[in-house]
Amino acid sequence: MSWLRRFGRPARRSVDLVHHPEYARGLAGVPLDPRRGERILAFLASQRLMRSSAIGQPLSASLEAVLRVHTPAYVESLDDLEVVRRVFGVALTDEQRQAVLDHQRLTTGGTILAARLARRHGGVAVNLGGGLHHALPDRGMAFCLLNDVAIAVAHLRHYGLPGPILVIDLDLHDGNGTRAVFAADESVHTYSIHNQDWEPAGGVASTSLALGGSVSDRVFLDALRASLPAVVAAHAPAFVVYVAGTDSAADDRLGDWALTADGLLARDQFVVETVRGARDPAPMAVVLAGGYGRRSWRYTARFLAWLLGDRVVDPPDDLDAMVERFRAERRALLAPEPVDDWGLTEEDMYAVAPGSARGTRVLGSISKHAIELSLERIGLLDAVRSRGFRRPTVAIDANSGLGDTIRVYGEPDRVHLLLELRMNRSARQVPGMDVLYVEWLLLQNPRAEFTDAMPQLPGQSHPGLGLLREVIAWLVVLCETLGVDGMAFRPSDFYMAVLGRHHMRFIDPAVQARFAALRTAVDGMPLSDAMQALAQGRVVDQATGAPVSWTGELQVYPVSDRLRAQLAGPAADVPVYHLEARRPGMPAR
Repeated sequence: MSWLRRFGRPARRSVDLVHHPEYARGLAGVPLDPRRGERILAFLASQRLMRSSAIGQPLSASLEAVLRVHTPAYVESLDDLEVVRRVFGVALTDEQRQAVLDHQRLTTGGTILAARLARRHGGVAVNLGGGLHHALPDRGMAFCLLNDVAIAVAHLRHYGLPGPILVIDLDLHDGNGTRAVFAADESVHTYSIHNQDWEPAGGVASTSLALGGSVSDRVFLDALRASLPAVVAAHAPAFVVYVAGTDSAADDRLGDWALTADGLLARDQFVVETVRGARDPAPMAVVLAGGYGRRSWRYTARFLAWLLGDRVVDPPDDLDAMVERFRAERRALLAPEPVDDWGLTEEDMYAVAPGSARGTRVLGSISKHAIELSLERIGLLDAVRSRGFRRPTVAIDANSGLGDTIRVYGEPDRVHLLLELRMNRSARQVPGMDVLYVEWLLLQNPRAEFTDAMPQLPGQSHPGLGLLREVIAWLVVLCETLGVDGMAFRPSDFYMAVLGRHHMRFIDPAVQARFAALRTAVDGMPLSDAMQALAQGRVVDQATGAPVSWTGELQVYPVSDRLRAQLAGPAADVPVYHLEARRPGMPAR
C-alpha cells in the first residue's frame, strides 16, 4: 500500500480512482489477472499522471446495499459451497468460497464509491475492479456472484439521485445480468454491444447489439458510432456507468474478437466524448469488467493515461512495469527513515555491515527477514496465497558452497516446494563485469496438473507457478540494489530462453543470431511442439543440412550502462533454419 502514497504532480484532469490492496487477491483457475489494478497504478505513477489524494479506498458493500438488487434467498444461498462453485467452475474450499465472496463485496463497494465520487465531483471516477455484470437478481454466473453495476445504481437511487441513468456496457460478453435487473425500469437504459446474447434481449429501456465473433475495429466502431449518440440524446442521462471490459482485444485469452489497442482506445474516447458532449454532461463511473491474460491491464492503462493527461502513452510490457513498481518498494526498504509502520531502516533491512555472518545473509548482505519482507511488499507472497497456499514460508541457505539459495514453500511443513533460487555474485561469467549469476531457478505448483493447454515441458515435475516475470523483476531490482552490472543465467532448454527473450540477450552475438533463426523456424508453434521438433532433429541448418541442437549459452539482463553498451555491439549474421516434416519412423508425441 505504501507505494500508492508516493506519486507525483496532480493530473491535468480531475479524475478519481478507486482501488484497494485486497483487489489483488485472486483465485486459482480464474484467468483474470488479480494485479491489473496495481499494474495500472504503477504505470500512471511512473508517468506522473496522478496524485495519491485521488485514490479512494472502498469499504465492502453492505448486505443492505446488496439486497436492493439480489433476492434474500439468493444472498442466503451464497453460504452454500456448491452454489459458489457452480458460478466459478473450479473446485473451491469453504475458505476460498468466503474469500471470493468477500472480494466481490469489496469490489462492489469500490463501484459504489466510484459512483459517489463521480456524482460528488461531477466528473469521472474509475473503479480498478468490478464490472460483475452477469449476476442476476436470483443467481450468479460466469465468475459473477454480485452485480456491482446494478447495486451501485440502486445505491444512487436510494440516496436520492433523480433523473435517468444509462449503463454503457462494452465488455465482450452480454451485460445480461444488469439488463435483467432493470428490465422493468424505464429510468435505467442498459446499452450493450457484445458477441452473443446470453439472455433474451428486451426490457422497457434497452439497446442490445450482438455482433457475433471475429469482430474487427471497423465493424465494432461503426456499430458504436451509429447507435450510442442517439441513445444518449434520447435518454438524456443524469448519470452514466461505463463497463469498459478489455476482453474484446485480439490477444485476450477468452475472447473471440480482434480489436487492437488503437481500436479499444478509440472506443473509450468515443464513449467519454459522447457523454461529455451531451447538452447536460453526466457524471460517469467506470468499471474494468472482463480482460483475461497478463496484457489486459495495458488497454485500460492507455485509456486512463489519455483521460488523465490528454495524451496517448503506450505502457511498458509486464516485466518493465513490474520492475518499476518493485523499484518503489526497494526505495521504501532502503529509506533512511522508517517507512509506514514497519519502522525498518537500511541497516535493519540490508545491513551491509563489516563482519556480517556469511551463513545468515544471502550474498553476504541480505537477511532472510529482508527477503521475506520484500517478497511480501511486492505482492509475490500474496500471489502464492491466491494459488491456495495460505502460509507461504521462506527459507535461505547462505553457506552451501553451491551458491546461496532462497526457497519458498507453500506451508510451514515445507512439503510443497514452490520456488527455489540459487545464485551467486560473479566476476567470471562476463569478462570485466560483475553480475548476479542465477545457477538454478525452479517455479512450480505441486497442486496443479498438466493439461493439453499446459503440457509438461522438459525438466518439469509439476506445472509452473505463473510467477516467472515477478521473480525476474525482483532479481533485476536486487541487481540494482547490489550495484552489479546485470543478471546472467544459462537457459538449459529452448523454452526458457524464449520466455526471457524480450529482456535478456545472449552475450555472444553469434548465439543471439542462432537463437533468432531458431525462433523464426518454429514461429507460430506452441512451445511444447517446438521443443518436440528440436528433440526430433527436425530443425535443420539450411546451409549445412545438419539438425540444430540447443546448447545452454550465457544470457544476460543488463542493468549497468556499460553492459548495455557491450550488448549493443555489432550483430552477427543470422543463419537460415527450416522445419522439416516428421520423417518415416520418427516417434509421434
